[in-house]
Amino acid sequence: MPYEIKYIELKTGYNDNGPAWIGYVKTSKTGTTIYFNDHAFQKWNCGNGNYIDVEKTDQVYWISGVKKNGQDRHWAGNGKIIIDRKVIPYYLQLIGQEQLDLSRFIIEDIDDAFPVERIEARLNKQ
Repeated sequence: MPYEIKYIELKTGYNDNGPAWIGYVKTSKTGTTIYFNDHAFQKWNCGNGNYIDVEKTDQVYWISGVKKNGQDRHWAGNGKIIIDRKVIPYYLQLIGQEQLDLSRFIIEDIDDAFPVERIEARLNKQ
């Protein structure tokens, strides 16, 4: 399962202003499931989001690769993005910057908790 840096934003109840993160994700072999921060998301075409939380199917998320121009939030949205401390060097390299704009980000340590076994067991029951 490959690791990638992704932008993840909760849409349910927030529209374009939901909590948002940039961090490492793990994807399933088929690419249909994304694991991040002890959650699992599956592709879902639903209004303003493109994934749902597998365990909380009423929660819709927008998940995408990070943008090279650094403008990951929707143009109509606002709020700081939580970025995992360990991805910062790679993120800065991707966007071609030398330092993070702290007016747009909150730096945190996000656990690499990828619940692959728990989610596979849950999906195999269904």
